[in-house]
Amino acid sequence: MVSSRKDNLSRWLVLIPLGVTAWLAGLLPAISAGAPPAWRWEWVSLLGIRLDFMADGLGWLFALLISGIGALVVVYANGYLAGHPQLRSFLVTILLFMFAMLGVVLADNLLLLFIFWELTSVTSYLLIGFKHEYEASRKAALQALLVTGLGGVAMLAGLTLLGLAGGSFQISALVGQAASIQASPLYPAMLVLVLLGAFTKSAQFPFHFWLPGAMEAPAPVSAYLHSATMVKAGIYLLARFTPILGGHPAWQAALLAVGGATLLLGAFLAIQKLDLKRILAYSTISILGALVFLLGVGTPLAVKGALTLLLAHSLYKGTLFMVAGILEHSTGEREIDKLSGLRRQMPLVALAAGAAALSMAGLPPLLGFISKEVFYEATRHSPGWANALTAVAVTANILLVAVAGLAALAPFFGARKEFKDYHAPGWQLTLGPLMLAGLGLALGLLPGWLGAAVITPAASAALGSAYTAKLALWHGLTPELALSGLTVAGGALLYWGLPRLRPTLARLDVGERIGPQRVYEAGLAGMLRLAAGQTRVIQSGYLENYISIILLTAAGLAGYGLWQNGLHIQPLEWGGLEMIEEILLLAIIAVAGVAAVATRSRLMAVASLGAVGFAVAMLYALFSAPDLAMTQFAIETLVVILFVLVLYRLPGFASLSSPRARLRDWLVAGTAGVTITGVLLAILAIPLESRLAPWLAENSVPLAGGRNVVNVILVDFRGIDTLGEITVLAVAAIGIFALLQMPAPRKPEIQEAPEDPEGSDA
Repeated sequence: MVSSRKDNLSRWLVLIPLGVTAWLAGLLPAISAGAPPAWRWEWVSLLGIRLDFMADGLGWLFALLISGIGALVVVYANGYLAGHPQLRSFLVTILLFMFAMLGVVLADNLLLLFIFWELTSVTSYLLIGFKHEYEASRKAALQALLVTGLGGVAMLAGLTLLGLAGGSFQISALVGQAASIQASPLYPAMLVLVLLGAFTKSAQFPFHFWLPGAMEAPAPVSAYLHSATMVKAGIYLLARFTPILGGHPAWQAALLAVGGATLLLGAFLAIQKLDLKRILAYSTISILGALVFLLGVGTPLAVKGALTLLLAHSLYKGTLFMVAGILEHSTGEREIDKLSGLRRQMPLVALAAGAAALSMAGLPPLLGFISKEVFYEATRHSPGWANALTAVAVTANILLVAVAGLAALAPFFGARKEFKDYHAPGWQLTLGPLMLAGLGLALGLLPGWLGAAVITPAASAALGSAYTAKLALWHGLTPELALSGLTVAGGALLYWGLPRLRPTLARLDVGERIGPQRVYEAGLAGMLRLAAGQTRVIQSGYLENYISIILLTAAGLAGYGLWQNGLHIQPLEWGGLEMIEEILLLAIIAVAGVAAVATRSRLMAVASLGAVGFAVAMLYALFSAPDLAMTQFAIETLVVILFVLVLYRLPGFASLSSPRARLRDWLVAGTAGVTITGVLLAILAIPLESRLAPWLAENSVPLAGGRNVVNVILVDFRGIDTLGEITVLAVAAIGIFALLQMPAPRKPEIQEAPEDPEGSDA
């Protein structure tokens, strides 16, 4: 009964993303009319952090994908993880991740965007490592967190520089400051730092290796995080900052180089794999590279192509990841050479996979065909290197056509195989793939509406100026259509010849041996070794080492400060016989201090320390601080009595350290003492013009009703601080009292040993 109620609650959680999707859909008329809604609240005004949100065309498109696909993923997860004891916590984490992603794409404040950005890294860590009982899952989750987290730290620095250069942390306000920002000497640094954040999040070369590793996560995570949400966060960041940082030659060169390399590398690696989820992961990397590549071209046509491709990819890749999960869930297999002939056993799944594969291959009338046409049109009409850019696009797309065949055709066609534990997928598993594939077909048949209502406001926001995006399914006999035909034919030929090419491709795959993955592993191992060595030195377990490190660090910092300030030290002045009391007390302190460390008697050491304390109390009394003197007398008396009671039973000191170690300790102590003396003399050289002392003297009576300023400070002005100190002392006293009340431990009964005939001690 309890399990049934939990399952019902898990199913009702789908209402949250459905409600968000419906709310976002209701914003479309205002967004299409060029009046994006905005919400602003003060948060940390001193730091310039406000809760600024805005749903313009770009943020709205991403938000709709996040919430809409999120609703289907929740339904899918209820079927995929049915009966799992952690289903509810999994769904709550998915929804928390969705909330973070919505914050990223709707935030209109740089620092607010970063907060949500890091929240996506943390929640994705939890989702990727959901199967935490397996080492591979834990390792993949940590790898994703480290790579994206380090990129996020770099991005924070870049966003801070961007806000300082632009004079505002509000993103919409920075669009009008693009010229001054790009003319700033901070532009190169902020560009590199922001791009590091985007490239790590969106798995661009050489940071692409974390995404295939994240396939250790359950299929709902792969379908959501790594096709439509998390990996698209970097793409969103680049699109959002295109009107601010874009148009500069450095921006264009970086995006074209990294995006082009990722586009080709991802597609090439995808055709080498047999694991279905890894095939999809590497093809996702390739498409992410294509999106960065198009944003690097930077023309309005290229931005339109990037947004159309982003929408198409989210639909067909979400479908294919869900299909991969269904295949693994129903058959227990993920290797494509072990899957075939399943179209008769799961016809609806095969239909969804086929539609998604056709869209991925770029065949009409699906949305993938339109996105590929615009892709080729953008590269052909780019302002420079048009032929080279088009060649890169065609080569990568030929590889991706073959990948589409591997992902969606190979498991469903061919000879039928029998699976021992096969079970048909339920409606919760098939609903998501069918709806996403159907949307890919429907939007492909409605290109005019899609371009006017969705792509136009998104492209206008990404470009920072008004732009009208026109999409069509048929443009006539154009060069782009010829390139599409060449792509499909080349991809089909490659797919047919892949079995014979695999041995050669395996030899070409050097990424596993010398790629960025190995660099990451070596760097992580080196960092752990450094941490272990550092811990052995700093956390040695010896108190004397800790004290030495603290004293030398403090002395070094203080000495550097003195040197930087020119060593302005107040010279000592002889005051004649009027200073005889102070000199005598200082001499007592010095002699007693030396005696405390030189004696070999514990009682002598305690007495010497007491002499130091009583002499300090006398100094307080001489300088008109009777309260401090009385407190010091009381504390010193108590400490000396306690030490005598505890230590008089202990044997005398033993020399446990070498002369060299004792010399080192003397040097450390001497260095610290000389430095502190210099600091005190430097402080005395500063004219004392305290505004606090007169204020305390004037207000002790009217505000606190006391004429003793010291008492007023302790009881009233520093009342909470004093209460904390009293609380600590009270807790310590209770602890000591409890220890004293504990009965002495029983000594074990030991039989007397027989007398040693040789007379030696037993």
